[in-house]
Amino acid sequence: MKLLEKGGSTVYEPYKYVMSDTGSIYLGGKLSYEELLKNEMTPFKLKAIISQYILKESSAENTLESEFYFMKGEGFLYETYMQLKVRLKVMALEERRGLFGKAKRGYKERIIPLGDFANIETEEKKGMGAVVSEVIISRLAMMSFVV
Repeated sequence: MKLLEKGGSTVYEPYKYVMSDTGSIYLGGKLSYEELLKNEMTPFKLKAIISQYILKESSAENTLESEFYFMKGEGFLYETYMQLKVRLKVMALEERRGLFGKAKRGYKERIIPLGDFANIETEEKKGMGAVVSEVIISRLAMMSFVV
């Protein structure tokens, strides 16, 4: 979550963050490419990849959530993200059995490789109520990416 100062009060923006650890970079699904380029926490190499490769195929106003939600398993943009070994944290509606056998619908979080998620048809994603909440980029794949 991103902490903002607005009019003297603190506001949290869910799903708009850039975090990293030793193995991965985590990007909130609600971030647009423009926000990623302006964010000081975004690694320089990722900014270079976005400006030199991704923005040639996409718009700066697109959010990561919408980009991956409607992405098909083909094209230059897809191949670029596959080179970065992207995985997606996806929330999807799922039917679960309660303690007494009663069925409940609720969201379950899963981490799915981009190749698997892109091969699901958009209508099926809508049917399962899929929401892309986070994009996970492999640091090793980003280091080996030649700009």
